[in-house]
Amino acid sequence: MEVNSSSPPNGGVAPSGAESAVLLKSAPMPADATVIRGYDFSDGLNYHKLLQSFSTVGFQATNFALAVEEINKMIAKRKEPLPADKAEDIHKLNPCGRAPSNCTIFLGYTSNLISAGTRENIRFLVQNNMVDCIVTTAGGIEEDFVKCLAPTYLGNFHMCGRELRERGINRIGNLLAPNTNYCLFEDWIMPIFDQMLREQEEEGTRWTPSKMIARLGKEIDNPESIYYWAYKNNIPVFSPALTDGSLGDMLYFHSYRKPGLVLDIIEDIRRLNSQAVYAHHTGMIILGGGLMKHHIANANLMRNGADYAVYVSTAEEFDGSDSGARPDEAVSWGKIRKEATPVKVHGENTILLPLLIAETFARHHLAKEQLNIGES
Repeated sequence: MEVNSSSPPNGGVAPSGAESAVLLKSAPMPADATVIRGYDFSDGLNYHKLLQSFSTVGFQATNFALAVEEINKMIAKRKEPLPADKAEDIHKLNPCGRAPSNCTIFLGYTSNLISAGTRENIRFLVQNNMVDCIVTTAGGIEEDFVKCLAPTYLGNFHMCGRELRERGINRIGNLLAPNTNYCLFEDWIMPIFDQMLREQEEEGTRWTPSKMIARLGKEIDNPESIYYWAYKNNIPVFSPALTDGSLGDMLYFHSYRKPGLVLDIIEDIRRLNSQAVYAHHTGMIILGGGLMKHHIANANLMRNGADYAVYVSTAEEFDGSDSGARPDEAVSWGKIRKEATPVKVHGENTILLPLLIAETFARHHLAKEQLNIGES
């Protein structure tokens, strides 16, 4: 039998370099190191415990758990009494008369979250007075009012744009919004613009985007609306690019029908920045990216940064966009405080937002309701 002389003899020793590389001895782990472990469904089905288990799952599940922890810090701080020495700044904080808290929570979101069913999740927060200041896009405003007039429907992501256009149906991802909805929106909003113009001319009213949104919230008079509840609870809503959407279309048409209506964005930037400057603590919950994200973060720059921050977004930072930037970039600008523990969850909000609310605001709300029942 011929033997290959290059073959190692039986019982030989592996090359020392390979063995030392593969079998490198580890340094001992710290005594308090977290062990990775997921939820065991053999223990039954408990959704709260399932979401709690995310903290030891790893990857974005752990980031989700950290976001829950960060939001609960905001809520706890907000429940603490406002220090007496802050009382002198109360009148500066909110010209609409909203009572201040020990932690002003800023909520920002993009319009797609109002087009989707997450609108009802956000309305829950506003209806129950759980946030203090909102910033969103024009679509984030108008889609709420449009839904009070006509529904949005489920489609799919692959429907033909040309065919939909011929049928007068607009696609938002896998949602369908018939164009007639926006015709109804025009019918509803134009008389309100007419009245606002009269008040401007006859009473000297100075309109801003936030004042217009509050007025529309009053006029819609519908408890399904986010901005109805924002109006009722004196939660200011800012939309610095209010003309970038159907609202802008309506303002454009109105400027021909009855020219003269003016919106002052400079007054609004003072109102928004004051929410941060005169707050004792601040927290930012940013759902998505773009203009609303930076507008909230930049307001918090005026106080040398927010104390708490949670971002939820699919955007990544490799293109240098603010939408994809991690919280640490905001720290470098002074928009989040150096000692803060901000969290970014990389994921899609229609899945994550309801779960975040369930583990934070909703649990606190339910506990409060149960306490009230027990005391009655």
